[in-house]
Amino acid sequence: MNENEKRFRELRARLMERLEQYREMDDEEIYQKIDEVLMEQAEKNYIRLIEKMELRTELFNSVRKLDILQELIDDNSVTEIMVNGTEGIFIEQEGRVRQWTKRFYSREKLEDIVQQIVAKCNRVANEAVSIVDARLENGARVNIVMAPIALNGPVVTIRRFPDHPISMDQLIEWNAISAEASQFLRKLVQAGYNIFISGGTGSGKTTFLNALSNYIPKEERIITIEDNAELQIQGAQNLVRLEARRANEEGDNEVTIRDLIKSSLRMRPDRIVVGEVRGSETIDMLQSMNTGHDGSLSTGHGNNPVDMLSRLETMVLMGLDIPVQAIRRQIASGIDIMVHLGRMRDKSRKVLEILEISGYEYQRGEIKTNTLFRFEEEGEDENGKLKGTLKQVGELVHGEKLQRAGISLK
Repeated sequence: MNENEKRFRELRARLMERLEQYREMDDEEIYQKIDEVLMEQAEKNYIRLIEKMELRTELFNSVRKLDILQELIDDNSVTEIMVNGTEGIFIEQEGRVRQWTKRFYSREKLEDIVQQIVAKCNRVANEAVSIVDARLENGARVNIVMAPIALNGPVVTIRRFPDHPISMDQLIEWNAISAEASQFLRKLVQAGYNIFISGGTGSGKTTFLNALSNYIPKEERIITIEDNAELQIQGAQNLVRLEARRANEEGDNEVTIRDLIKSSLRMRPDRIVVGEVRGSETIDMLQSMNTGHDGSLSTGHGNNPVDMLSRLETMVLMGLDIPVQAIRRQIASGIDIMVHLGRMRDKSRKVLEILEISGYEYQRGEIKTNTLFRFEEEGEDENGKLKGTLKQVGELVHGEKLQRAGISLK
């Protein structure tokens, strides 16, 4: 522990002694107590103004917010925060991962932060409930792994989303998708095509789903269903947001994604948006798509479109024991379009393929697909950034929904 860290801990200890004398204090009163402690310290040892301001912020964050993590949470350039117990903190900025200069020196302090996070989400994290998903007030997604599973202290991973949702225009500007492909998807969304977004971890599925959902006509009733609320649908007037709930310590009062999907069907939805399917709820999502709720959207983890189709089959089997052929027919009739995203070697995120689920081949027992757009790489620029174009390589086979909606692709 260096001198600055030692000084901070001493100042915080003195501050906490004073705060314990009061039951309730607002932020302004806490800042006043911090200023008193800093002034007393300055009388003993000179503190530069810039150091004083930094200490003031750090002390307040340690009392009222998330301690040293608050600095990272407030930094718009940080997209991921990875706390490896007391061993260190790693952050992702501009697609690059590096170790941060600060870390937690006390397991007890880190555990206090964990309890502060889960308490605000009405969740529990302890030895009995060692793995917890939660979220921060700003919508950031949090995954927590506690002892005895985490050997070096609590492991906290925070996925931070932009304060303002990324629009499709920004994705076009970043060359994540072409203007031609975005206009194509706009018309499909407006016409009520069921669209499934696939991709690996960190490929931008939630970001793309947010951008795509803004193409939904504003007068339609939208119901979003998520494990942890992350979607930021903008401009919708008739929006219902539902979030699953974990069971309590006694194993009661759980509300699953499956429960929410079933309930949503009785809420007169025009569109159902399922943030991500991971298991048995997949069958309920497919059934909702097959029972007249056109224009539904969802996402899932998959390395490529073929792998995603295979994973959908497996996830359906988690909740229902039916022949694979029946599952494939459900997928083929429920999902109209699949959009696959990828994270490239230069850390950029791109739409790699847009394909149509064109039907089911009964003789071979396989789902038929029709590739509509495919990303074609064209080398790298002088800065090492990938160059390429999302080119149209096929034509839509099933245009019935476009015709009913009076929309033309021309």
